[in-house]
Amino acid sequence: MFSATIYLSPLGGMLLTANDVGLVGLRFASAQERAVWAVDGADVAIAAAKRWLDCYFSGQEPDFTPPLHVTGTEFCRSVWRLLLHIPYGQTVTYGHLAAKIARQRGLKRMAAQAVGQAVGRNPLAIIIPCHRVLGVGGKLTGYAGGLDKKCRLLQLERAWPRPQA
Repeated sequence: MFSATIYLSPLGGMLLTANDVGLVGLRFASAQERAVWAVDGADVAIAAAKRWLDCYFSGQEPDFTPPLHVTGTEFCRSVWRLLLHIPYGQTVTYGHLAAKIARQRGLKRMAAQAVGQAVGRNPLAIIIPCHRVLGVGGKLTGYAGGLDKKCRLLQLERAWPRPQA
């Protein structure tokens, strides 16, 4: 079974998709997608994702993860697993993630650009917190939903603007 719905977030409509295993997609929806999909879905994974998003957008850190069914290359999944461990309200850089992946794989180094490409393929925005990844020197870069949304998500978590050292 496949189900989809639109979640009306403070930042705009978000398309949630799920199968029998769990949530497979969460992203900001285009105007055309918002017109096509229903605003309520009865799927268990979608209902859990809506509860998670309600909590998140109320300014709280959700204390559970909805059922997820994430597919992608092994490399992408390894990057996404690291993203899941970035604490609420904190940020890391692409370079930091690249160094972690290199250590995990026994490599001397890993290109931050490769990690950036995997981050950009994240199918579950916000729940797999790709918005918490910044560029060199903490620069606000890259976000499929747009930098304005990335900035607002980080502000919601009180992680932006970054505190000055």
